[in-house]
Amino acid sequence: MPLFHSIFGKRESDVHVNVLTPQEFQTHTKNKNVQLVDVRTSREFNAGHIPDAININFFSRGFFIEMDKLDKNQPLYLYCRSGSRSSKAAYKLAQRGFKNIYDLQGGILNWNQV
Repeated sequence: MPLFHSIFGKRESDVHVNVLTPQEFQTHTKNKNVQLVDVRTSREFNAGHIPDAININFFSRGFFIEMDKLDKNQPLYLYCRSGSRSSKAAYKLAQRGFKNIYDLQGGILNWNQV
């Protein structure tokens, strides 16, 4: 029997998140007007982030309130330090109705290797 997640009743298999290599992520986001969200803490964000990213901390109580202010029909690009938090955030956001979600493989640690 498949696992069900959230009140929306979507199964894990119904949720699709696109994982991009750092090169692909850069091609999709560099010099483009996109929804680019760093889900790390503000301290991590302030220590260095991808240009034009906004910071919405995955662990904050207001995470979903802030994310719901974004356009669910526009592509959403997420990243964190290593890819763990952004992956969790991506699946939760897909369950909340975000349509096109892209997650940076390996997080900013991997981005810095480009």
